[in-house]
Amino acid sequence: MTKPYDQNNIFARIIRGEIPCHKVYEDEHTLAFMDVMPQARGHVLVVPKYAAIELTDMPADYLSAVFATAQKVIAAQRQVLHRQGVVQMQLSGADAGQSVFHYHIHLIPAHVHELAAHESQSADQADLAKLAGQLRAALDSNNAQPD
Repeated sequence: MTKPYDQNNIFARIIRGEIPCHKVYEDEHTLAFMDVMPQARGHVLVVPKYAAIELTDMPADYLSAVFATAQKVIAAQRQVLHRQGVVQMQLSGADAGQSVFHYHIHLIPAHVHELAAHESQSADQADLAKLAGQLRAALDSNNAQPD
């Protein structure tokens, strides 16, 4: 860990249920939710339920859980938003632009040249809630399909 983990960072508080979020998916190891300051419509964050600032801080079972959740969310984003391109981004450290020091992956259904500036403006909460519901429904229908 590059610096001490802050148990009161916003993502830790969201995981504990102290701050509400527009939840897209949750399991034992991960939580996926809408970014309230999205770089494009449908921007989802996937976080581990583990106190990690960066990838090197996590055990392998959490790493694989984060990427398994990301795969599910990307499939739902493509289905709901009709976008095949999804920017998958992880910022590690302040020098790279990380502003919340809890490991997270950005899943942004857009072309990289369409992205708004990181943390530039808040999204409409009603739109986030509606989109989160659509993504949850797509995830539910995808999970109900036989392999």
